[in-house]
Amino acid sequence: MTAAHHDDHAQRDQAGRDEAARPQAARPEAAPDRARPDGDGPAPAPTPWDPASLPAGVEVLPATGHTGAEVRGLDLTKPLDEEAAAAVRAALLRWKVLFFRAQHLDHEQHLAFARRFGEPVAPSRRGSASPADHPLIETTADRLELGGRYGMDHAEWLDRRRPHLLRGWHCDHGARIDPPAATILRAESVPPYGGDTTWSNLAAAYAGLSAPLRAFVDGLRAEHRLGVGYQPRPGDDAYLRHLLDHQQASHHPLVRVHPESGERLLYVNGYYVEQILGLTRAESAPLLELLLEQAVRPEYTVRFRWQPGDLVFWDNRATVHLAPNDTAAVRAEDGRPHPRTMHRVMLAGEVPVGVDGRPSEPVTGTAPGRW
Repeated sequence: MTAAHHDDHAQRDQAGRDEAARPQAARPEAAPDRARPDGDGPAPAPTPWDPASLPAGVEVLPATGHTGAEVRGLDLTKPLDEEAAAAVRAALLRWKVLFFRAQHLDHEQHLAFARRFGEPVAPSRRGSASPADHPLIETTADRLELGGRYGMDHAEWLDRRRPHLLRGWHCDHGARIDPPAATILRAESVPPYGGDTTWSNLAAAYAGLSAPLRAFVDGLRAEHRLGVGYQPRPGDDAYLRHLLDHQQASHHPLVRVHPESGERLLYVNGYYVEQILGLTRAESAPLLELLLEQAVRPEYTVRFRWQPGDLVFWDNRATVHLAPNDTAAVRAEDGRPHPRTMHRVMLAGEVPVGVDGRPSEPVTGTAPGRW
């Protein structure tokens, strides 16, 4: 896996910046060679993108062969003009994840940037760390409170919700009928090391399947459900009762068509998906394992080391990501885990549509636009 940032000094620039990856000059790309509907023919090519069309002074520096790019030359504390916003959107469609270093936005500037690309949603349940006067912003430190709500410490909370190693990979709110189109996350405070986030490109994952397997999965659907794989506690379990009282599930296509680029996306993740529809459980399990492993193959991923003030903008339709699980090992001077405070804004998304043109279907606890 090529990292967005790593410790190999040969890959750093002369100033020694802690950057997403050593930038390489990007070349214009040919138009994509899409696979035929029957799945025969060459694998689909990436969304075409021409770096020569960037505004003056703006650079988009790819971090890996498939996923992630650092954007330089933009000051996000100021409003983006139409040309700059169009360049950011084009780069997002091509690279799926964009890194903006040292922006140091406040809440209002964060929201202003988000609104250039869509409508922010208001999460219905936030914790005490989220800013009370900004209901569209969710602070990730809230997650440390979640286990405590149900009588568990954070370590037990994670362990009971992750039955296998791929369980942590997810898109945001994938059990909804209309998962967010994009997420914009900014770092306020981060550990001096550790706490990296990793993303994987679902368009590249689909293109990397063999033609016969692409043809097979094009017609399948899967249930995305909140809480799959949870291991109940002995006796009364408050979180299990919560899951039963607040069920949320949707039937999504296993291959989603991107509403802007037209790319086909291998729409699976380990967090919400446990059953492929129309298959027996014995048939579904090994196929799903194969597809999950395909979705997060190292060559499709990028890993980012955060610094305070950084902002990352990713396409939640075309990626899955893995939040860090090593921050408890990084201790501050007082012996407690080093704080990692991140602020998230999510943009309203569409109901996914499959290769056959059929939209996803809600199962329970979700409706378009209802948060």
